[in-house]
Amino acid sequence: MDIGLLVPLSVPFGTREFVRTLGTRAEACGFHSLWVGEHVVVPETSTSEYPASEDGEMPSAVQYGELDPYTTLSYLAGFTETIRLGACTIVPQRNPVYTAKEIANADWLSGGRIDVGVGVGWSREEFEAVAAPFERRGARCDSYVRVMQECWREPVSAYEDAFYQLPPSLLHPKPVQRPYPPLHVLGSTSTALRRVAAFGDGYFPLDAGPEELATQLAELDEYLAPRGRGREDVYVSVSPYTRACDLALMERYREVGADQVILFAFVEDGAALEGVMEDFAKRIIEPARAL
Repeated sequence: MDIGLLVPLSVPFGTREFVRTLGTRAEACGFHSLWVGEHVVVPETSTSEYPASEDGEMPSAVQYGELDPYTTLSYLAGFTETIRLGACTIVPQRNPVYTAKEIANADWLSGGRIDVGVGVGWSREEFEAVAAPFERRGARCDSYVRVMQECWREPVSAYEDAFYQLPPSLLHPKPVQRPYPPLHVLGSTSTALRRVAAFGDGYFPLDAGPEELATQLAELDEYLAPRGRGREDVYVSVSPYTRACDLALMERYREVGADQVILFAFVEDGAALEGVMEDFAKRIIEPARAL
């Protein structure tokens, strides 16, 4: 089983030295992938509830937002060699051509190691801050993914629908990974699962236990079959988020169909970062190699 790591990167602790330590030690410890999140801004006041906390409040580790995802991945690519680099991307609040360019550029500079997390977002205030409509963001996400796929695949890219019009254009560099970097759909709703069946190379729910994941994957199978696809076409990642992790939990995830478990850690102290990763390596990564 593959083991990944997601560490939110915010200020003041998300320094150049913190990111460098994170990348070099994660690769040395044997993590398969390293993921970062995305919040371009954090509203000073908000009525939107953070979906991964009981009280709806954002954790202190991301109260000032997070480092930009793809410039951070490009920086990580400069001093790592093998670890895969992923970003949880809020697709419908971004310009799809710029996003396609950033992802292709990062994939080019990393030698083909980028994974793209495809999320629809949850913060109305964040959408408003970037002048993006919050309504119909799911349909807009699907449209923007098609725009990006066109930019990555075709020598001359063109696209038109109700959400975006791209005149014939050349976008380079193309991604190293062909036809494009893997698209891992984020979320746990039926709509997210349909999105996986439609275009996902992977599925990545946050904070799902083994039983919940098993139910989700059974539903996913129902959506894959009519499209002539099967579970073997989808790389399944799952994050236990902040719940305690041990080898027994990894085994249960594997039994229900996970290919990768992405460990999650809020680390706001650079001095503690190496210890957190080395503990994961000792308790989980090495034993999990046999799963």
